[in-house]
Amino acid sequence: MNEKIWLSSPHMSGNEQSYVKEAFDTNWVAPLGPNVNNFENDLKSYLKEDCHVAALASGTSALHLSLILLGVSHGDEVICQSKTFSASANPIVYQGATPVFVDSERDTWNMCPIQLEIAIKDRIEKGNKPKAIIAVHLYGMPYKVTEINDIASKYNIPVVEDSAESLGSTYKGKNCGTFGEFSILSFNGNKIITTSGGGALVSKTLENKQKAVFLATQARDNAPHYLHSQIGYNYRMSNIVAGIGRGQMTILDSHVAKRRSNHEFYVNSFKENDKITFLKEPEGYFSNRWLSCILLDSESTREGLRLALEKENIESRPLWKPMHQQPVFKDSPSYLNGVSDELFEKGLCLPSGSNLTDAELDRVVSAINTYFVTC
Repeated sequence: MNEKIWLSSPHMSGNEQSYVKEAFDTNWVAPLGPNVNNFENDLKSYLKEDCHVAALASGTSALHLSLILLGVSHGDEVICQSKTFSASANPIVYQGATPVFVDSERDTWNMCPIQLEIAIKDRIEKGNKPKAIIAVHLYGMPYKVTEINDIASKYNIPVVEDSAESLGSTYKGKNCGTFGEFSILSFNGNKIITTSGGGALVSKTLENKQKAVFLATQARDNAPHYLHSQIGYNYRMSNIVAGIGRGQMTILDSHVAKRRSNHEFYVNSFKENDKITFLKEPEGYFSNRWLSCILLDSESTREGLRLALEKENIESRPLWKPMHQQPVFKDSPSYLNGVSDELFEKGLCLPSGSNLTDAELDRVVSAINTYFVTC
């Protein structure tokens, strides 16, 4: 059997080991240390905005802390993009709040501003104004930042920007990860850069970063003994993991360039195939193309192609199943227009890693072409 081609596997630079070795050599293997501080500074410098970064155990923990800092609690409602991974919505439930799902628009596949305002008005009329909005840059494509943030401002609802998939993407020249009251990043193993696991919270104020770090380190009060006046969490990133992140930051831009190159290769390879379409970048948008995604003409074509690739030992994956279709969220309010349902039925993610070779890309294209010849 041919060697496995993965959807999006980790891609090391070779620089990571020096930072990890430094942690061992200096015995900074405990949870905190210089790598954590320096990784936070590296991210802050990369984002090029007046922001403050807290390195955490995961993007999910960053979302959870964001909601805590915004005062979300039992009985509240939080609006969330339906077309996303479950980690965008789960922290809402952690807080005893109710997710309210909003459908997508076709230009970016992200939260639809029209449906968002419909949802806000309806929730207010029902007596429960949403406490926050979680907007996602799906697959690295920025959401409609101006429209979404203007609506949020109109109703005085803070935005939590889920940039788990979009480090390296920009909207009108400004980096994703800087548009929300809080923004979150993910360094999971399949992301544009990885720390094996990990994430970060990006705050507009130093005060909120410090509050997040306090909560992330078990909310231990300043006392000579262990004193806790509120509930905390074990959410801080370790010094060793942060060392991996420091090495990954040195090749972030090249990873973005390679993933964009992969996307263009697919676009050019299938330009004559009228059953395959791609999401284009609107003017002013720059996507890191974390995953290259295609839309097929039907669900049966999508599933047939996925199985054909699987037979060739090539990993592919349907687009995220919308949250409003998930059994665990079956009772949550949803404001729908049918877009995310159609995207799930017809969409497929192709191998997109920055470590894909030309031969592997050729194999993917050949397998897809063969499928359409024989199906």
